[in-house]
Amino acid sequence: MAVYPYTAPRALDGIGVLVTRPAHQADGLIQRIEAAGGHARHVPMVEIVALSDPGPLTALIDRLEHFDFAVFISPNAVQHGVALIQARRAWPANVKIAGVGPGTAKALAEFGHNDVLTPLTCFSSEGLLEREEFQQVAGKRIVIFRGNGGRELLATVLRERGARVEYAECYHRRPAAIDADALRRLWTERALHIVTAASPDALRHLVAAMGDAGRASLLATPLVVVSSRMAAIARELGFSAAVLTARDAGDTAVVEALEAWRRSRISL
Repeated sequence: MAVYPYTAPRALDGIGVLVTRPAHQADGLIQRIEAAGGHARHVPMVEIVALSDPGPLTALIDRLEHFDFAVFISPNAVQHGVALIQARRAWPANVKIAGVGPGTAKALAEFGHNDVLTPLTCFSSEGLLEREEFQQVAGKRIVIFRGNGGRELLATVLRERGARVEYAECYHRRPAAIDADALRRLWTERALHIVTAASPDALRHLVAAMGDAGRASLLATPLVVVSSRMAAIARELGFSAAVLTARDAGDTAVVEALEAWRRSRISL
């Protein structure tokens, strides 16, 4: 009689996971999901594109030494902002660098910036504002590298504390082109068990893309998000199933949240 080796079950065996990250940022998460036995279905909700007119950004970069702090909101801000800075000039020694989370800090490290101020508690604008360096900022000049739009909280609070704040928009976000029928079929074919989203824009575009025909199915699907703010937005949008918040936006943290959800189902 043939004897087959025992294969231990993996944490996400048989679980279909919707990955909504932009195309250039999804590979790591997809690989980790599939390594854990899951089936990743990638449907990008947002595209990250270069500026059509980089003139205002390059003009700001040319006077970067006049700032005290440069804050990077996301890895995308690093990729698009620091790359252009390094193409034009050396980083001014007097300008301290900050990032809102470990993913941003990692992206900065890849460009050689290792001395980065990051939140000590929650990885968010709120967490960065808790740092001592951003408590007493009257008269300080701060530039925030980001995409178009986005939250105003960081700049608003820093201005209330007396800082002079400017934005350096270094990329654009826009809704990705989506085959809505194919997206909805993932639910009708029972191919999905849980959804992941890493930004409010991605979450809102996903709800809009599902349309009236598929919205109820989406909102009844468990969801992993990357901040308490996003969890609140998910509830406002009508998500009624479990909403889990990963400890940060990194691949490892998102997969850990997926695995925690799977364990909770098994224990029921």
